[in-house]
Amino acid sequence: MHPLHELTLADLRRRTSVKWTLHEPDVLPAFVAEMDVPLAEPVARALSEAVALGDTGYPKAGTYGQALASFAADRWGWTVDPASTLDVADVMVGIEEVLRLHAAPEAPVILNPPVYPPFYDAVAHVGRSRVEVPLGADGRLDLDGLATAFARHPGAAYLLCSPHNPTAVVHTREELSTVARLAAEHGVRVVVDEIHAPLAPVSGETDAFVPYLSVEGTDDAYAVLSASKAFNLAGLKAAVVVGGAATADERAAVLEIVSHGPSHLGTLAHVTALREGRDWLDALRADLRANRELLEALVDEHLPSARLLAGPGTYTAWLDLRAYDVGDDPAARLLEQGRVALAPGPTFGGTSRVGDGRARLTYATPPDVLREIVTRVASALP
Repeated sequence: MHPLHELTLADLRRRTSVKWTLHEPDVLPAFVAEMDVPLAEPVARALSEAVALGDTGYPKAGTYGQALASFAADRWGWTVDPASTLDVADVMVGIEEVLRLHAAPEAPVILNPPVYPPFYDAVAHVGRSRVEVPLGADGRLDLDGLATAFARHPGAAYLLCSPHNPTAVVHTREELSTVARLAAEHGVRVVVDEIHAPLAPVSGETDAFVPYLSVEGTDDAYAVLSASKAFNLAGLKAAVVVGGAATADERAAVLEIVSHGPSHLGTLAHVTALREGRDWLDALRADLRANRELLEALVDEHLPSARLLAGPGTYTAWLDLRAYDVGDDPAARLLEQGRVALAPGPTFGGTSRVGDGRARLTYATPPDVLREIVTRVASALP
């Protein structure tokens, strides 16, 4: 089974999702965190059966939390109490709901740019200011910088991306333990976006993903997870919030209507993926490892002056093109001159501007398409 080898470019161009329709037909898209794979067979079967039955009513609450608990125990050795979970429409909705719950309105939200651009929008949408603590040059958390920010802003919220998007770096248990200790010292509440976690190495593998709530001292924290990235289900909305042991009263304050956000088909697809799609996921992870190695080799060959950060946590890579002197937004030049669409780096960089001269490349695509993507990037550079 090789999910990344099953679709041709002609197949992909028949798709109507934003990845394949935003730009002109001659553009190769690598900008959005979406994969060029067919649905896992158990998911496709479950959806087909539901549609055939007209089973398109409201979802049953709680099934997602139960499926996640089984998956988390199997992959990460993490015990999740389904009663500690809350169904939400998607990860960003969950993040916003949690930010509204558990920190003073005047307290800022601390972020680590370069980071997923909707983080900035979410902070603004809930009426909060932000404090930026950029990642280190190696893509790892700046723990000294976080210590300073936490001390200056007691009672703040810290919105952590784990694994990190766009660099795909997987945070270590030691790093997360330090975050938890610092947060406890300064009354900072931690919210973690773990949407890419199912794609990361599992327990026993090198660079294994560590759930933040499995770390000691995280009882007042929240994690938000979804099967959407790992199983290519972004168009089938569903996600789950997991609260630490000390969050029960806060979770009880969430309006019941929030849990009506996921669609029934979305919940069905995600639950089926977590329960029955693990063999497919392992095959996909093997294909992604091979593609990551291919990408590294292609960048070495065609973009020798570029710097690539492509951790094992997901299928996004952070491409630093500043050595080519192509301005703050190289993605604009690549689109115009190379007919290849990458995600613009400045949208990830915040006011710290750590996205200038960079772009995010999504490599979850057939290997021959990936080769053409890198070739086009190289052709557009001076």
